[in-house]
Amino acid sequence: MPPVASAGQPGSGGTGGGFAAGGGTPPAPSAPPSSGGYSQPTTYSKGQPTPARGTRVPGAAAQSAPAARRPSGSPGSAAGAGAGGRVRKARLRVIKADPWSVMKVSFLLSLAVGVVIIVASAVLWIVLNALGVFDSLTSTLKDVTGSDTSGGFDLMEYIGFGRVMVFTTLIAIIDVVLMTALATLSAFIYNTAAGFTGGVELTLAEED
Repeated sequence: MPPVASAGQPGSGGTGGGFAAGGGTPPAPSAPPSSGGYSQPTTYSKGQPTPARGTRVPGAAAQSAPAARRPSGSPGSAAGAGAGGRVRKARLRVIKADPWSVMKVSFLLSLAVGVVIIVASAVLWIVLNALGVFDSLTSTLKDVTGSDTSGGFDLMEYIGFGRVMVFTTLIAIIDVVLMTALATLSAFIYNTAAGFTGGVELTLAEED
């Protein structure tokens, strides 16, 4: 019979003889492949330092990944919350109106009104003249008064374009002066009355 090699002989084959000769511990078996998308739990031997907090450990990402959270609020609820926003109110008092600012604003407004009056009068006169209204009125007055001669009554001498524009311009200037003066005087009167009554109270609302 051939000699059987003992476990302690250095030249013997087999894994057992190599482990005994080296005097070391056998290597840890490899972890089986993960099945179903789950990895094996990570184990640490006694005395082995654990990794710092926040360090990614291979194979533990699938375990540490939490399930997807549902949104805290649906679009409908957000729209409902926006539609039902609260309204803030503030009560204010107008206790003084600056006469200088009132005069400037009233002057500009009255000046705009005067320009509108002049332009409207010019356009109206041109339209009436184009329609022949003035000619028919002149002929009617001549027939009524019986003045068919050359020295008879002529309506256009009184309502001609030049006379109408001059008269309209005078009215616009008077309007500007009167409106500015009345608005400034009204500001002084209001300030005096507000000193006794506290002024006009306003309620302002702001929606969030």
